[in-house]
Amino acid sequence: MGISAIDMDSAVEMIDDWIKTRRFNYVCVTGVHGIIESWRDNHIRDIHNAAGMVTPDGMPMVWLSRLRGFNHVRRVYGPDLMISVCKRGLESGYRHFFYGGAEGIPELLARKLKFQFPDLQVAGAFSPPFRPLTFKEDRDVVGRINAANPDIVWVGLSTPRQEVWMADHFEKLNSPVMIAVGAAFDFHAGVKKQAPFWIQRSGLEWLFRLATEPRRLWKRYLINNTLFIALMLCEVAGIKFRKGISL
Repeated sequence: MGISAIDMDSAVEMIDDWIKTRRFNYVCVTGVHGIIESWRDNHIRDIHNAAGMVTPDGMPMVWLSRLRGFNHVRRVYGPDLMISVCKRGLESGYRHFFYGGAEGIPELLARKLKFQFPDLQVAGAFSPPFRPLTFKEDRDVVGRINAANPDIVWVGLSTPRQEVWMADHFEKLNSPVMIAVGAAFDFHAGVKKQAPFWIQRSGLEWLFRLATEPRRLWKRYLINNTLFIALMLCEVAGIKFRKGISL
């Protein structure tokens, strides 16, 4: 699975260029969890590899990029990417649609961002039910988003659900850019705490989030992080680590 060798400035520049030239792409914001999900499921891996950009969301992705010689790589963290893209789009009047989150969260997120950026153009917001949509429901959602005519659709459904949704709707939506940012919806809406900056930079944000939501996140972080370390050690040693091996 490929990770884009980028920093925040180059990521925002690329997204801005896609919108201006109407080149349709989707962006996966990926850390260890996304890597492990892609290792377990070839379909998830293929979705990531077909993306226009796969940002190094976690510090392990940054460290590994630098070990491979890409010293310019910096963390492109989902919540920070959202703020940077919103700020960049003010001058051009880009329209934003927020899809995902629990009931009321995308609307709250839009209000908070409008407070921060009064000139932000909000095309719409919608919270889907936490279940697969029926054909009619999905068709209605597509119609709703296309009628709003956004330039960017922000997707907050958690990995890998959000990546699958973008791939499934890539050819259905008229928006040139979709960006999956997961927990950024809750962070910027103010319903969940974000780790302090020094914890983010240290690579220990997973520990902060585990402490705040242990029942929901223990499996993701403790099991996936252990598996990720094992896989990386095997890769360095030239050992093939087959799927299906449990720790």
